[in-house]
Amino acid sequence: MRAYILETIYEWSKKPYQKWFKKNAAWSIPAGQLLLYPTESLGFHLGCFLLKYNFDPQPKLENHDVFHVLTNIGITVPEEIAMQFYLFGNGKRSLYLLAVIFLGTLLYPDNIQLFRKAYKKGQEAYAFHQLDYQKLLDQPILKIQNTFLITPLWK
Repeated sequence: MRAYILETIYEWSKKPYQKWFKKNAAWSIPAGQLLLYPTESLGFHLGCFLLKYNFDPQPKLENHDVFHVLTNIGITVPEEIAMQFYLFGNGKRSLYLLAVIFLGTLLYPDNIQLFRKAYKKGQEAYAFHQLDYQKLLDQPILKIQNTFLITPLWK
């Protein structure tokens, strides 16, 4: 039930958030085209992530999927909340992020240790949440992770 509540709120809020709050341009790169990047690149790994979960890139929200790839955080509801904690620890601030953290903590108090761990991992990394990832798609994923000290949540 609690996952349903958060997923419903997300579906209701996604389009207005994309339209009124996200000022960046959509990438317009299909998932299959990302697989044409070198196999060690961020672009290739992003393409694999999208195809693995049968996702299409969400216009103006592409960075969200990049964050999943870089942090190796999954897509379950508690993991989505944990990713927001990771980004909060990394310095990202937005009304949307704060709302997810608030509602996620309220609805998933049994995952508070996971959320704390994610927050700490975000603090330990150099700020990466603000990068223009479309320009980094050809870069080796390990180079990005090592440069910014991005460690997987499950390590």
